[in-house]
Parts: sequence; C-alpha cells; structure tokens
Amino acid sequence: MSLKSMMARGTVVLAAAGKMMQTLQVKLTAGELKDGAEHFEPYGITSNPLPGAEVLTMFLGGDRSHAVVLVAADRRYRIKELKPGEVAIYTDEGDKVHFKRGRIIDIETQTLNIKATTAVNFDTPLITQTGQIVSEGDQVAGGISQIEHVHTGVLAGPSNSGPPATEA
Repeated sequence: MSLKSMMARGTVVLAAAGKMMQTLQVKLTAGELKDGAEHFEPYGITSNPLPGAEVLTMFLGGDRSHAVVLVAADRRYRIKELKPGEVAIYTDEGDKVHFKRGRIIDIETQTLNIKATTAVNFDTPLITQTGQIVSEGDQVAGGISQIEHVHTGVLAGPSNSGPPATEA
C-alpha cells in the first residue's frame, strides 16, 4: 500500500457543520470528489471552513471509501505577521484574537459581545478605556448607586448640592 493511496490534498467544496462530527465535501487532487469526509478537529476548537479552504485528507488503511480530514487551512486569511511563539484565532472578515509576546492579548473586531449568565469579573489593579461608556442599567461605585442615590445639602435654585449621601 502506497502513501499516495492513504493521503491526498484538496479543497473544501461544502461543510455540513450541524452534525455531531462535522463532515466536508472535498475535491481532491486529480478531481476526485468525496462526500461525507469526517473533519477531525482539536478538542475545544471548531470552525466551519469556507469553500476553497485547503485540506489534508487521510484514507485509513488506504480505503478510499472512508475519508477523514485531518486539517483544513485557509491561506487566504491566515495572519502572516506572527512572531515566533505567538498564537492567533482569526476569521475571513478580519476578526482576530492574537496572543502576543509579552503576555499581551489583542482582540480586533468591529463589535465584541460578552454574554455571561452570572457575572463578568475583572481582577486587575487598573482598567483604562477610550470612547464612551453606554449603560442601560445602574452602576454602583463605592457602594453608592448612580441612579438611586440621594444628595446631602440640597438647596433650591442654582446652588450645587452636597456630595451623595452614604446611606439613603
């Protein structure tokens, strides 16, 4: 049995992402079309490769009726500016999570949505930000509600009130 009968390069034609094990339709070298090639992915990482992405396909025991895709890569969108040791996750739209040298994580996207069912916790000595902060809820700082707090020394007219009261 030759290595040539056990492995082949090709491109993705179609991905069926909704199944337990993602399957791909792939067009292999010499125009061979394979349906239902199981796409093996590392634990915890998944993708839906675009048509034209390159694949390395293996045929266990040389049986070309059972194709498995070991890798699907897409050089059209791969980030090429990584330094040695860096890692990135990226999309064809230009979004990326880049683990840079010096323990820096850069996230580049148009909109970043974080959804947590219980809480989002930041354990850091400093948070800086640019741009506006928009909130539809209350903020509490130093135990004082921005919406529900009362002030001391309230006077009628153009005078300023005192600081927020520590207790309502």
